[in-house]
Amino acid sequence: MKPDRWLAGKLAALAIGMFAFGFALAPLYTVMCRLLGVDAGRGQTTAAIVQVDPDPSRLVTVEFVTAATEGAPWVFEPQVTSMQVHPGELATATFHAANRTQREFVAQAVPSISPGSVARYFRKTECFCFTPQRFGPGEGRDMPVRFVVDRALPAYVERLTLAYTFFDVTETAGTGTQRVAGR
Repeated sequence: MKPDRWLAGKLAALAIGMFAFGFALAPLYTVMCRLLGVDAGRGQTTAAIVQVDPDPSRLVTVEFVTAATEGAPWVFEPQVTSMQVHPGELATATFHAANRTQREFVAQAVPSISPGSVARYFRKTECFCFTPQRFGPGEGRDMPVRFVVDRALPAYVERLTLAYTFFDVTETAGTGTQRVAGR
């Protein structure tokens, strides 16, 4: 029966490794993008001062989409599904997240911009995606993202989609009760 124990041990180790890798995907994605200097459709995420100079002759529709893993212990959705902005205008969209469980968890939002080829024209000046978000049991909150669509956005682009995927990063964020800065 020794070969059966060996195989069971290998399969258990493989399952544990796959589970750990799943939790590490969101932080690994961020690290790899930074190391490789790839924007990967996430948009510019520096909180740099943005010069606001709206172009009143043009409107761009920004759509908001959210996704969470199946069976996620939270609600995560945009307050509005789209808005029209003038390129160069500072705009704010709000997303709502709520913990549906009686345990604390930490989530990280990973953004992406579609079409990816114009992500460099989308600048977030303030975003809940910059830091992990800690939620107490049953806690919910509105979370803003402030952004500017650059005036240099090509004229043929009339619609952008800002999508967020919310990942549970409780295991990698630690289990302490210290609140995330600003919360």
